[in-house]
Amino acid sequence: MANSYHSLPAVTTGSLEAYKTKINAIPMLSAAEEKSLAQRLREKNDLDAARQLVTAHLRFVARIARGYSGYGLPEADLIQEGNIGLMKAVKRFDPAVGVRLVSFAVHWIRAEMHEYILRNWRIAKVATTKAQRKLFFNLRSSKKRLGWFNSEELDAVAKDLGVSRKTVLEMEQRMSSRDTSFDIRESDDSETAHQAPATYLSDLRPDPAQEVEQLENAAFNSDKLQQALSALDERSRDIVVQRWLSEQKTTLHQLAEKYHVSAERIRQLEKSALQKLKNSVGPLLL
Repeated sequence: MANSYHSLPAVTTGSLEAYKTKINAIPMLSAAEEKSLAQRLREKNDLDAARQLVTAHLRFVARIARGYSGYGLPEADLIQEGNIGLMKAVKRFDPAVGVRLVSFAVHWIRAEMHEYILRNWRIAKVATTKAQRKLFFNLRSSKKRLGWFNSEELDAVAKDLGVSRKTVLEMEQRMSSRDTSFDIRESDDSETAHQAPATYLSDLRPDPAQEVEQLENAAFNSDKLQQALSALDERSRDIVVQRWLSEQKTTLHQLAEKYHVSAERIRQLEKSALQKLKNSVGPLLL
């Protein structure tokens, strides 16, 4: 269906007024004409009928886009997104329902504009939950004065929009804040440079040089330990491994049963072996 719109007027920032003049010159459809075109599209997939339905309603999209001028986004982009919503509405419009296309399409047009605004109003998403999205597009119209809500206004907005006081406060704070560059910008002077997060947030990532050094030290210490263990007799080495270097630590009594000696004798052998290891590799390893 998208290929049928190649002849639609193009929206560009530089020729926005010319675009508006062009679409306002397109004749509006009567109810009978609209129904006939919609039936041709629905029953015969007539793409020319779809084009006529869309072009006749482009002025309506531009009118809706003007209502979102307060968000600081290009009007041409809002119109372009709204046109996408209009095309989606035309594709789904059923003339048998008995409503005019303009009434049916308003939801789709606004939905596309809302998505565009939420994606581009701030670098960080300002509204993610359903309640936050609802607040985002109603909070400005709910404000009767500049400044923060007082307690009565807060209660009234929360009741009217069916959300909690906390949600209203959070959204008011988000909408009152502004994006901040992480790094110091060239335009920042000495008084504002300290506001950049890069000046006060610590980099918690490990230092690559320290990581390499730690790995090399671990490998060196492991080699020294293996050499020291190999210098022990087989029984002493096994006692140290079973008691200190295994995932499941073996008890003195289990080793005593294995070597047919007392648990006290195993403890003495263990103490002697550990002392020899400390003498060889130093106390940091054990």
